[in-house]
This record gives sequence, C-alpha cells and structure tokens, in this order.
Amino acid sequence: MVDEELAATIKELCLSKAEEFRLIGYEHVTGNEVWECVNAKYVKTGQPELHQLVNDILSLKVTQFMNFMTMSAYKGNPF
Repeated sequence: MVDEELAATIKELCLSKAEEFRLIGYEHVTGNEVWECVNAKYVKTGQPELHQLVNDILSLKVTQFMNFMTMSAYKGNPF
C-alpha cells in the first residue's frame, strides 16, 4: 500500500469512528481528534503494523477517547 493510500484509509477509519461517537451523543468529535488519541499510544514505540492501527481505531471506546481529551486539556493542548 502506498503512503497516500494508507493515509486515506486511516483517515476514513477515523472519520467513521468519529461518526460513531456522534451517533451516540458526542457531537463535536472529529476524525483528527480520533487520530490524535490513537496515535498518542505510539509516541514512544513508533508506528505499528497496519492491522494494529486498524484494530486500535475500530476498538477505541468513548471512555478512552474522553480520558485522552481530558488529559490533553489538563496539559494545555488545545482540541
């Protein structure tokens, strides 16, 4: 898979997860925020295999996402 195709696939997955969160009442979630949350796991270890990325995006729970957003707010990162 070419890098552009990989990026487009990951973006679509993140947008899909953001839409899922919007359907259950979290109206202001964006695909970029979902990606930031998932990608934060890989800061120290580097980018994982594609199957791990897909699994992490699709299995992301609202509580994990909200914990990430709360910690980002405490650290002063704008979201």
